[in-house]
This record gives sequence, C-alpha cells and structure tokens, in this order.
Amino acid sequence: MEYPILLGLGLFAGILAGFFGIGGGTFIVPAMILMGHDIKTAVGISIMQMTFSSLFGSYVNFKKSNLDLKDGLYVGIGGFLGAMWSGTVVDNVPSKFLEIAFFFIVIYSIYRFSRNPAAGTNDPNHPTPSRWLLIAIGAFTGVFAISLGIGGGMMLAPLLGYYLGYSSKKVIPIALFFVIFSSVSGFASLAYHGYVDYEHGLIVGLASLFGVQTGIYLLQKIDAKRHKYALLLMYIVVLLVMLKKILGL
Repeated sequence: MEYPILLGLGLFAGILAGFFGIGGGTFIVPAMILMGHDIKTAVGISIMQMTFSSLFGSYVNFKKSNLDLKDGLYVGIGGFLGAMWSGTVVDNVPSKFLEIAFFFIVIYSIYRFSRNPAAGTNDPNHPTPSRWLLIAIGAFTGVFAISLGIGGGMMLAPLLGYYLGYSSKKVIPIALFFVIFSSVSGFASLAYHGYVDYEHGLIVGLASLFGVQTGIYLLQKIDAKRHKYALLLMYIVVLLVMLKKILGL
C-alpha cells in the first residue's frame, strides 16, 4: 500500500504547488513524518518532489503568461545562493530544532499574509524593492526554507505580497518559479550529504506533475479574496500537523 499512498501524496502536493506556489513541501514533510520517516529523510523526499513540480509548473505559468520573469529571476538567484547552505544546516542542526523552526515560520506566515490586501495594493507610494533586496529576500528564504524541506513559497508569498504589493494570485507564479532555484540547489546539497531517498522521491515527484497543472487551472478560476482565505486555511492545517508532531501526540 506504500506506493499508492506516495502517488496520492505526490498528486495532492502538485495541486498545492500550482495553487499556492509552495513546492508542496509544506504537505509532503508532515505526511512523510506521519508515515514514520525522520524529518531529515522527509526533507530529502520533499526537495526531490518540488524540483519536479516547480520546473513543470513554472513552464505552464510561462506559457500562460502568468509569470513575471524579472522579479522571479532576482528572487530565484538569491534562493539558489541561500539553498547551497541547506545541507550544512541539516547536517548540523537537530531534527527537533528544525521542527520547532518550521512551526514558528508557519505562525509568522499566517500573521504576515493575513495583513495583506487580498487584491494587492495600487498605492503609487508603495515602495519598489531594488534587485538587491529581492536577491536578499530570496537568499534568506532559501537557506532556511530548504533546510526545512518547504521550498520557500510559503515564506516567500507573504513577503513578496507585502514588499511588492501584489495580490496572492499574482505572487504565486513568482513563488513557484523561486522554488526551481532553491530546490535544485537544495537537492544537490542534500544529496551530497546523503539525505535523499531517490526511490520515494521519484515516485512522489512524478505524481506531482499531474497535480501541478490542475492547481494552476484552479488558481486561474478563483477570485483573489477566496484564494487568500484558502492559503490561510492551508497554513493553519500545516501548523496543527506540526504541533501534533512536536508535542508527540
């Protein structure tokens, strides 16, 4: 029964990736932990899956003219540089600390994103970030997010929504594009340190290709306000799952 479960997880993770721009790790990591994997092995499976889903999902978004390549490229470069250190972090930081860090990152994401306007801001005085700020945001997100196996979209979406004034729907393709850089770099780092389960990662990754296109289709159909509420609900569900794990319930 393990393979059908992995296929189902990959399919659902792909839908989440296309709809929320998160790579799918926010779902895969807790799911792998509940299946008995150590968080470091779960991170390796998650990173391999999100490499598949982010590459294909970004290709679909580009073909549909949904992706702002300029902002995405700067943030992606930062994510690549930051993610290069993820293997070292996983190698030297205790699993329990990573779980607690994941928990507080979700709390922060809920708080920050809940304060953003659903449709973004059209204020002409809203600050426009420099390319260096976008690179710095990407690097910060990459080093911490990949170490937790979450790709960075969950952290990046509320940050870019705030700094760029984008709606959640507009920032999602950029967040998913960012995951390409962070996941490829993170995958190489984690593989070097021996934290990648190639068999399970391949199964979940291939299944996610079918889900990501569905997620992108759903994103185009939903209005900005409902999408924001859906994203906040996803954050809360992940928070509860990780709290259960941390408390050993």
